[in-house]
Amino acid sequence: MKNETRIAFGGGCHWCTEAVFQSIIGVEKVEQGYVASIDDKATFSEAVIVNFNTECVNLNTLIEIHLLTHNSTSNHSMRSKYRSAIYTFDDFQNKVVKDILAKFQVKFDNKLITEVLPFKAFRPSREAITNYYYKNPTKPFCEMFINPKLRLFLNKFSHFVNMNKMEGLNLALDKKPSQWS
Repeated sequence: MKNETRIAFGGGCHWCTEAVFQSIIGVEKVEQGYVASIDDKATFSEAVIVNFNTECVNLNTLIEIHLLTHNSTSNHSMRSKYRSAIYTFDDFQNKVVKDILAKFQVKFDNKLITEVLPFKAFRPSREAITNYYYKNPTKPFCEMFINPKLRLFLNKFSHFVNMNKMEGLNLALDKKPSQWS
């Protein structure tokens, strides 16, 4: 596709990250797995590669959704497994992402810890755990950790929600009241 590009995101559990990005209009494909960068970030960390149509959703919006749907200001002890990062595929994309992050910083009370890193390698998850949320929307993990992220996404970015994808999940999302409403 002429207007398709890709970027990779790491933040929290790749099941959560995958579910959020799979629910966005214009996202053509989400590859769940583990991404490595270079130097001291050469170890694999849970992440997704997002292939998206730039005519439907832009990089700015994807980054904003990413920052708001994981702890992008929290540097906790599990950050080596759940690196808060945006992995770029070339130098130009790297610069653009750094500029976007700098602009978003003013919207946060605390410093963003999300790193902009060059993409080096990808190791896909095993098939049994890919598309985890859409295969298991009522599992306790999904209800406790993924549903709140999707509620936030639905409330703040409703015009980017792929309703065809979300159809049939309303019961799972409506079980607990949203803390963001």
